[in-house]
Amino acid sequence: MSVDVASTRPLLLLDVDGPLNPYAAKPSRRPGGYQTHRLSTPRWVAAEKLRLSTWGTPNKRPKPLRVWLNPDHGPDLAALPFDLVWATTWEEEANAYVAPVLGLPELPVITWTVPRPEPGGGVFWKTPEIVSWVGGRPFAWLDDEISCADRDWVAMHHTGPALLHRVDARLGLRPEDFAVLRAWASDLAVGGEVS
Repeated sequence: MSVDVASTRPLLLLDVDGPLNPYAAKPSRRPGGYQTHRLSTPRWVAAEKLRLSTWGTPNKRPKPLRVWLNPDHGPDLAALPFDLVWATTWEEEANAYVAPVLGLPELPVITWTVPRPEPGGGVFWKTPEIVSWVGGRPFAWLDDEISCADRDWVAMHHTGPALLHRVDARLGLRPEDFAVLRAWASDLAVGGEVS
């Protein structure tokens, strides 16, 4: 699925692990509003089979991946004035496994270069690929790996407005994160230039 290049709405690039799945929370401390899901995606099963084989137990059945998702996030994200896009290592599996749980439609997916590029200087490997993919269009990006180096890199290489918003992987998306997105989109609609 491709993104509508004629749309005047900004893009909202969504990472799964961290913002939508607060994987770094203590196992006994699932954040409020989140529900536990056990998912056996093809990518996860392949990685687990390789790990088990390396450990000398190739016939052991891989355990499903524990994922915490908040069903309120789907409607909350869909209500934002953005065009939603998956910017996650889940790639197309986000549409197959995460979107249905959240009640989201099939979304465009950024497909990453393999092997992953290493931009250096503390810049996250996703950052240059995201800037290339959005093609100058205004965007907000939710990820748990964003740093000041990424913000600086985007400021130097992206011609349009951008909001790089780091989400704590122990907490996942919270109401204040949605407030930041709404305020940025509102400022963008009024002034046209927000960073």
